[in-house]
Amino acid sequence: MVTIRLARGGRPHKPVFTIVATDARYCRDGRFLEKLGQYIPKKAENSVTDVNTAALRAWVDKGATISDTVRTLLKKNNIKF
Repeated sequence: MVTIRLARGGRPHKPVFTIVATDARYCRDGRFLEKLGQYIPKKAENSVTDVNTAALRAWVDKGATISDTVRTLLKKNNIKF
């Protein structure tokens, strides 16, 4: 099953999360199928950037599930897919 979730990157105390489409069996920061966007929690405004809404819609149409955290982030930033 494909899941759209966050993968952590960055450095200590300055995280950068990447929104990725991945197989649910892969580890959190491991292999992924496609990068869909970025989330930078320390940034004040519009912390979700570079979201590929067309690819996001394509994965959802194929049956991918979206994690609760990603769904909340997209909703807060008014990103419709």
